[in-house]
Amino acid sequence: MNKLLRRVIGLTGGIATGKTTVSNYINKIYHIDILDADVYAREAVQPNSPILQDIFEHYGQSVQLPDGQLNRQALGDIIFNNLEEKQWLESKIHPYVRNKFEEEISHLKDSTIILSVPLLFEAKLTSMVTEIWVVYCPYEEQIRRLMKRNNMTQQQAITRIKSQIPLEEKVAVADVVLDNSSTLEALYQQIDYALRANS
Repeated sequence: MNKLLRRVIGLTGGIATGKTTVSNYINKIYHIDILDADVYAREAVQPNSPILQDIFEHYGQSVQLPDGQLNRQALGDIIFNNLEEKQWLESKIHPYVRNKFEEEISHLKDSTIILSVPLLFEAKLTSMVTEIWVVYCPYEEQIRRLMKRNNMTQQQAITRIKSQIPLEEKVAVADVVLDNSSTLEALYQQIDYALRANS
């Protein structure tokens, strides 16, 4: 496969807008490989990893669970309320994620690949994709879904949403916008159309 002809879709959106729903559908129905930034980000902070050791040295035991794992909730409370700390953490995680993407892409022979990247713009990974898909839902719905999914207060949900580039800005530069404010059937129809449009 000529890599220049390869279709690399950057799937992004806002937190809790439905990226996983879209990824799961594409993988199940079209059997297209999904490379997930969240999976690599979790891998980056596995027990005994260099990045996790850096995090423990930086923040101390406040972000460490008794079994040596990362206390994600405690870390989230720090970085989502302090931009400098968020940038410090991302300076550790983002290069790892980029390297994993490059490594995996080099091994795949498929003509279409999906990179599921919540922070596609924030991590400056747009140069790795040939088109950008943004999953959208209204702000109020995004808050409601995040509160329900992650058992958060409204303020915690708002803080996390506001830590990302506004969804409207992502929509403005997207090649495809998937509106996830209606039914699953409606969302799936949009995905089908978008995949076939340039295939």
